[in-house]
Amino acid sequence: MNRLIRFQLLAIVLSCCLWTLGGAIAPAALAVTQIPVSNIDYHDCPEEVAEGAIASGSSMIANCFIVTGTANNTSGKPVMDADIFGRIYDANGNSVMQNRTRLGGVPEIPPGKSTFEIRISVPANQPTPLKLEQFKASGFSRQVRK
Repeated sequence: MNRLIRFQLLAIVLSCCLWTLGGAIAPAALAVTQIPVSNIDYHDCPEEVAEGAIASGSSMIANCFIVTGTANNTSGKPVMDADIFGRIYDANGNSVMQNRTRLGGVPEIPPGKSTFEIRISVPANQPTPLKLEQFKASGFSRQVRK
């Protein structure tokens, strides 16, 4: 019995040591980097991009637009897998993307100012001009998606 207790105590001590060391050598957590966005604008998609925007057989008709902007990455390091967030309203002030602020993604935003573009589809019954508000981006210090 005494031998069994010693074995169990040894197993507990080893488990605690491995648990402690595992935390010390674990990879650093990916920090989210916030990136301000400016110069937001949009234009109609070129014909080759707009083609096939809505699946054939769909009863919805949509207009295709390219949203452009400038991201200002002041972190000094590239930001990977950046998500672009914003609110888009039609000419009557109705939301174009109900309950959705993530509009698209950018694979990499280099340090400094850089431009980006994302494609969006807007139901054809929503009147233009569109109003683009509260745009921002956020991403990670290294790639998180494969």
